[in-house]
Amino acid sequence: MIHILCVAFVVSLLMSGCDAQLDVCGKARFNTRIVGGLNAPAGAWPWQVSLHRSGRHFCGGSLINNQWVLTAAHCFNSVSTSGLIVYLGRQTQEGTNADEVSIGVSSIIKHPNYVSSTNDNDITLLQLASPVKFTDFISPICLASSNSVFFTQTSSWVTGWGAIHSGTPLPLPQTLQEVDVPIVGNRQCKCLYSVSTITDNMICAGLLEGGKDSCQGDSGGPMVSKQGSVWIQSGVVSFGIGCAEPNLPGVYARVSKYQNWINEHITTNQPGFITFTSSGTDSDLSTSCTDVPAIMTTTAPPTTTVPTVVCGSANLNTRVGASSSLVSPGIWPWMASLQFNGSHVCGGTLIAERFVMSSASCFTSSNNASDWSVILGRLNQNGSNPNEVSIKVANLTISNASGDNVAVLQLAVAPNLTNFIQSICVDMGENTFSANTQCWVAGWSSGAGAGGVNQTLQEFKTSIVDCGNSQQQSNSICTSSLNLQQGDQGGPLMCKQGLSWIHAAVLTSDRSRSALRQDVQVLTKTSSFESFLRTVVGPFPPKATSSTSSTSATTSSTNPTQNATNGSQVSSISFTLSVLFLSLAAFQIFLQGID
Repeated sequence: MIHILCVAFVVSLLMSGCDAQLDVCGKARFNTRIVGGLNAPAGAWPWQVSLHRSGRHFCGGSLINNQWVLTAAHCFNSVSTSGLIVYLGRQTQEGTNADEVSIGVSSIIKHPNYVSSTNDNDITLLQLASPVKFTDFISPICLASSNSVFFTQTSSWVTGWGAIHSGTPLPLPQTLQEVDVPIVGNRQCKCLYSVSTITDNMICAGLLEGGKDSCQGDSGGPMVSKQGSVWIQSGVVSFGIGCAEPNLPGVYARVSKYQNWINEHITTNQPGFITFTSSGTDSDLSTSCTDVPAIMTTTAPPTTTVPTVVCGSANLNTRVGASSSLVSPGIWPWMASLQFNGSHVCGGTLIAERFVMSSASCFTSSNNASDWSVILGRLNQNGSNPNEVSIKVANLTISNASGDNVAVLQLAVAPNLTNFIQSICVDMGENTFSANTQCWVAGWSSGAGAGGVNQTLQEFKTSIVDCGNSQQQSNSICTSSLNLQQGDQGGPLMCKQGLSWIHAAVLTSDRSRSALRQDVQVLTKTSSFESFLRTVVGPFPPKATSSTSSTSATTSSTNPTQNATNGSQVSSISFTLSVLFLSLAAFQIFLQGID
């Protein structure tokens, strides 16, 4: 259901391009679109797909990597793939399309919470029967990440082969159509439809005077917006009342709400998620109607204190003793699993909201950022992990010291911080680790039987020892012997000082530095990379204090799965304010009754 209707004429749709990887996604070589336009040249929207059954187009969709298509759930009454064909690189539904490819579908994954009666969670993934080769006419779109913001009037484009009026099909040769439509804020959209019709999983767009919209046959197709030189998909065509009717904008599934769900099903070559940011002030905040009360600002405090993001705080960690064992959820919330082509290669550590540190030796196979992804909140390499989130790597920087080196991975988006995902404090030379200091290491060892059948994260208690006369370099730190395996490399040596856990060194399995003492593990201090880290990362989160640690404990998610889905945290402060506002409103109604 999405097509485009202009008041006086049909606006032809273009095909824009993007690649699933972050360094190339959202780019369309042949797209020079500005507002308006007629038939688009081939390749303007290279992620646009046409879904066919029995030789007929019935819905659109968007290519999001080399083997997955995003579309609408309402396009599929069943999950049978029989007779389903996906056309990529198609420009017209009639005649020849020299640049197109047709592929079957191996699986259909409808969102488990899709509700046909309300169109909530109207989103579906299609796995192609075989990978597709990217060209100038076939390439994936970038997807809006969970913290994206689309203000009212954000310029957007919708593409498809749908009807040009309700019940009026697109004239032959049925060329792909495009239309530019502005975002309509959810508060205003709720006023136009109803509060119960429009949910937070939806995004609306269209001219309030009518004349531009999607229509039947456009369903499942993409709504995209351009940020810089990159196109980002914000919505999936879902439903509307009529087509291009005044005060009835089109309604779309909000893509940014489904980042975690998509990544749960696409575990290799994951789509490129990018944060779309709107500038200025959202005018939708001032919208109100009978069913959508005005946002109360007069009684609210002028400012609200945002909980401080701190490092080294692990609310579920009470480690004081014990020996090596399997880890339980949330004990080491900064642990990261570095994945190359979907397989664990090394450990890593979240050191700031968007930065993970590991060992440079982990990247001998590839130092291309787009080949890597990072999983945070993971406990088991095999089996379920309800608290984890997978994030693509946007940039990879390796230090160039004369000895051991570290690598810093910049994440494409900042993860939501929970009890299971936090950053560790980084030693910048201000910490002293004297002999006998108790410390810990953790990792997913690759040895036989390590971590059991689920390859659960393992921990091992160690202690700082004197490096000896032969290892008195100022940049070295030594511990009792550690039996490190390949999968442990890149992980942290962690020592607690005060209320905060400190990253003292990056683990390496190289024992050549231990030379004469096989009972000692020699590592390079994290502090020896201070200059490099400050240049690449910038400011680091402050250490936890007694006040910030209690605040962190209050604001950390107690339901991490829900937190990952909603992309937000509800603090006790916001709850208290909500109760206060409701009480004031009730009191005002009471006074009016007295009058």
